[in-house]
Amino acid sequence: MLETGGSARDLAGFVLPESGGLVETADPGRPYMLLDADGAVVEPVDAFFGELQACGRPPSTVRSYGMDLLRWWRFLAGWGLAWDRVTRVDARDFARWMQIAPKPVRVHWRRRASGGSVPPPAGPAVGVPNPVTGRAAPGAMYSARTRVHSEAVLRSFYAFHLEEGTGPIINPFPAGRSRRRPAPAGGSARMASGGRYRPSVPARLPRRIPDHRFNELFAALRHHRDRALLAFWVSNGARAEELLTSCQRDPLPGDQLLGVIRKGTRAHQQLPSSPDAFVWLRLYQEEAWRAGVPRDPGAALWWTLRRPFRPLTYHAARAMLNRANALLGANWTLHDLRHTAAYRMARDPKLALTDVQWILGHAHLTTTQIYVPAGRDEIVEAVRAHHVRQERLARVPAVPAAGYRAQALDDLFGGSW
Repeated sequence: MLETGGSARDLAGFVLPESGGLVETADPGRPYMLLDADGAVVEPVDAFFGELQACGRPPSTVRSYGMDLLRWWRFLAGWGLAWDRVTRVDARDFARWMQIAPKPVRVHWRRRASGGSVPPPAGPAVGVPNPVTGRAAPGAMYSARTRVHSEAVLRSFYAFHLEEGTGPIINPFPAGRSRRRPAPAGGSARMASGGRYRPSVPARLPRRIPDHRFNELFAALRHHRDRALLAFWVSNGARAEELLTSCQRDPLPGDQLLGVIRKGTRAHQQLPSSPDAFVWLRLYQEEAWRAGVPRDPGAALWWTLRRPFRPLTYHAARAMLNRANALLGANWTLHDLRHTAAYRMARDPKLALTDVQWILGHAHLTTTQIYVPAGRDEIVEAVRAHHVRQERLARVPAVPAAGYRAQALDDLFGGSW
């Protein structure tokens, strides 16, 4: 029988129960609900979601926080713990468990519908860098960034209930020993930094798509819609989900502007885009309207290609990119397109960095500055060029200084001078 006290828990053998779930609703005032094992709404989380919404957090942030809270609620259910009676020992064990626990494997809907008769698709080897992009496949364990986000979310959740007087009298997820300030209730996970159980995350350069690789990716696309999407993403730097918010009234080809809804502020912003993007957009619209896509200024700009026509979602756009990746043997992501646009703009000496900040929608200039240094590919090429120069220097014959005879130096040093 397993013990339930502190470090005596068998964390290595613990399996997270698949109880409860995070449910999306059609109610804009309550975009997501967390359900427990009995299907009832988890009221403490529901109150926290309301706080997030009051602080201006978009539904995507609520969902992101909800996934971390769902994992925590399942951990509590697995050990029979009440959310408002947990201690720092429980929080510490949760942090330890996330370091050694494998991520749950999601079963594809086709395999689930067939009762497991369809074999799972062969994925890339874990930890092996992709030969095209250099990015390794996701590991089987929770990444450090996932654990950082989880710790920050749970600390914010308990800080909120500590202020409300509805949770434990001590936050089970404490701040770091050098920082005793509580995490801001309703704040973002990035703001809630400095937790005691927060793992260290190695710094990494944003990954851009080299020009020749982007040309290969663009050539692998089969539809005008997909070409227009990539042309806009790589020219105006919009986030993947932001571009999909555009309506048919938002493109202004004469001014080379495209309106999007910003992720954080939910404000409408017109972004300058390349002329090629509007050419591909017009070709796509002509095809879509002939096929029967609704033609209305207030309707969505991007639609599925098959009937019944539906507005294009983020997951469908990602599937489109994955199909092109499969042809190239690559694993580029939609966010790589934003990084590529940011690199191209930030490294243009005739474009002010503050202008790039406005285009990318960064709240702080320091975020935009990460694109100023050379990227991974440029660094690799620079070092390769360095080795070539060193090799050339090694082949240059030595010339004796003035006043010395080469024959005398050969006799003295044996030709090794």
